Amino acid sequence: MIDLEEAVMEIIVNAGQSRSLCFEALHAARGGDIPRAKALLHEADGFSRQAHQMQTRLIEQDAGEGRQPMTLIMVHAQDHLMTSLLARELSEEIIHLYQR
Repeated sequence: MIDLEEAVMEIIVNAGQSRSLCFEALHAARGGDIPRAKALLHEADGFSRQAHQMQTRLIEQDAGEGRQPMTLIMVHAQDHLMTSLLARELSEEIIHLYQR
């Protein structure tokens, strides 16, 4: 059984790191460094993947016998993950515009 507090913190930390790297990528693109921007997005993907994998593990556990109570911190973690995923998608589009 996954420790809920550790799982939630893992999602928050990894999603937050992904989001930060996306904004760093935007800054690089704004400065004309498109290769660095793309490398930062690639790095962000790794953190996003880790957060998503933990979310998937929690969902799988919840679907079985290990029902988890819904807490505000779990909602907060989900918000972080969804915000970071949106930041990633928008960052890629904006970087394409800077590249033009």
